[in-house]
Amino acid sequence: MAVQQEAAQEYVPQPKKKEPSELEKRRKKIEPGSLKKAEMRPGGGDARPSDGDQVLYHCTVRTLNGVVVESTRSDNGGKGIPLRHVLGKSKMLLGVVEGLTTMLKGEVAMFKMKPSMHYGEADCPISPPSGFPKEDELHFEIEMIEFSKVKVVNEDLGVIKKVIADGQGWETPREPYEVQARISAKTGDGKVILSHAQGDPYFFTFGKSEVPKGLEMGMGTMAREEKAIIYVTGQYLTQSPLLSTIEGLDEVQFEVELVHFVQVRDMLGDGRLIKRRLRDGKGEFPMDCPLHDSLLRVHYKAMLLNDEKTVFYDTRVDNDGQPLEFSSGEGLVPEGFEMSVRLMLPGELALVTCPPDYAYDRFPRPANVPEGAHVQWEIELLGFEMPKDWAGMDFQSIMDDAGKIRSTGNRLFKEGKFELAKAKYEKVLREFNHVNPQDDEEGKVFLNTRNLLHLNVAACYLKMKECRKSIEACNKVLDASPAHAKALYRRGMAYMEAGDFDEAKNDFEMMAKADKSSEPDSKAALQKLKQTKQVCAVIRKKRSKEAARKQFGGLFDKKPGEIAEVGPEDEANEKEEESTSKEQHKDDEIEEEPLLEDAVEGPRPGLLHRLWPTGGRLFSALGLQRCTIL
Repeated sequence: MAVQQEAAQEYVPQPKKKEPSELEKRRKKIEPGSLKKAEMRPGGGDARPSDGDQVLYHCTVRTLNGVVVESTRSDNGGKGIPLRHVLGKSKMLLGVVEGLTTMLKGEVAMFKMKPSMHYGEADCPISPPSGFPKEDELHFEIEMIEFSKVKVVNEDLGVIKKVIADGQGWETPREPYEVQARISAKTGDGKVILSHAQGDPYFFTFGKSEVPKGLEMGMGTMAREEKAIIYVTGQYLTQSPLLSTIEGLDEVQFEVELVHFVQVRDMLGDGRLIKRRLRDGKGEFPMDCPLHDSLLRVHYKAMLLNDEKTVFYDTRVDNDGQPLEFSSGEGLVPEGFEMSVRLMLPGELALVTCPPDYAYDRFPRPANVPEGAHVQWEIELLGFEMPKDWAGMDFQSIMDDAGKIRSTGNRLFKEGKFELAKAKYEKVLREFNHVNPQDDEEGKVFLNTRNLLHLNVAACYLKMKECRKSIEACNKVLDASPAHAKALYRRGMAYMEAGDFDEAKNDFEMMAKADKSSEPDSKAALQKLKQTKQVCAVIRKKRSKEAARKQFGGLFDKKPGEIAEVGPEDEANEKEEESTSKEQHKDDEIEEEPLLEDAVEGPRPGLLHRLWPTGGRLFSALGLQRCTIL
């Protein structure tokens, strides 16, 4: 036992040591006496800046005999604009960084620096100005104007935000939200160049280049009613209706109050399905939205997107004033409708503009809605009920609820809604990760149900023409139960659809060995596999001949001045196809195992109709979706 404990202690993973930053590496090389400080004017308070803080300061550099080398102050030849840096992120002289961290707000101090603490440092990240005496010991007079915590919006420090007053909630604007804000702007020397601080707020649409790029980036981090100063350097000062003149501006400080924004979401990312919030709901977005499958209650008004905005349905008029109740995730409403409702808060009112393919072109269309119609829905989410939480439920109750969800999935499968059906099965499988059977009997029920769900997922993937994923789903069953006949059968069908005929043959043969009662299904599957290979061979041969004909233009089929007749080989091919087709029609009489435990699958149209007309006819006679030409 002692040895085991020692071994356990020996292999306890140790936290990785954090790599030192470049500044920390530079600090380790500081020599004693290379930086000295003399206070010229005391500061206020007891707080000092640290790494990550933004510092605003004036700096004048002099030789030891008092000659000014450079300065930010106008009375010393500078521009009068203080320096602004973020400690630990901005490229700065080592002596300046170390000196600033010792200062209080309003303090003025003189720092005597050896060359290794300014531009003479071997690892100095910035180049000295022309003619700068980088090998001399110098005096740096620094005035700490202010320092504060900031949010670095861009890693290149081109956009930085300083919060003045916190906002409400945590939702922030994004493209294409509609924003109202009070904005004023000034240059680094304090000159006001823009003022919307009073009166009506400035209105703009996010992502439409209606404000400078850097300002929009900073405002994209703000919450409702937040106040902030956003520092934007020249490369992010793009022209816009808000600020048309940007020439000669190295940096602008925008003071912003985010008054309000309207959530406008481009649901598909292509501008076709747009949800615009008309009235805020209750709660925090998106945590309090019905993101998961839920029972939803909504009022809605549906309109055609024509000049008259013709109303073709209104729950308050056409449904006796009763709201619509439906369960999400079951394909009971148009896809665009459900996508939008899932991103609404209780009590929210939204206007949704929807294209035909997400409205009624792929959903039972009302009689008064023409084909290809764009529509608008005005939707009010009254409330929703979340699905049952399995925590605290006994095993039988969990299995009963899982059975109901699986039954819903089976119904969706029969309706051809394979993606939705798969989502139902996968939902139960995810929840099963937290279910722990208490005895052997429960364990057997649990394993059988889980295997069934994996096979149903495989069936969905097969219908969706994703053979490899279908095979992976079957493997999850076979990893636990290598002799599971139904899993071998379904994986064999997936291999056959993918064109892996040898793998399919192995699975069909193995299922008969694993379960004697499955021998008839095994023989039928092997016969189907044989016929499929024959069809593929015929199609491949005919495709090769057709390609040759196209390449040589019938050169070998024609006599000079004559149109080529059908030769014996062509007749033989046609007869071979016809014969094969008749054999395949016999296969229609073979009763396949249902893809779902309790849902017999319907006919499966042949994809090869699009690739080769005759081959498609032969292949669909087999009841298969696809054949890969090897």
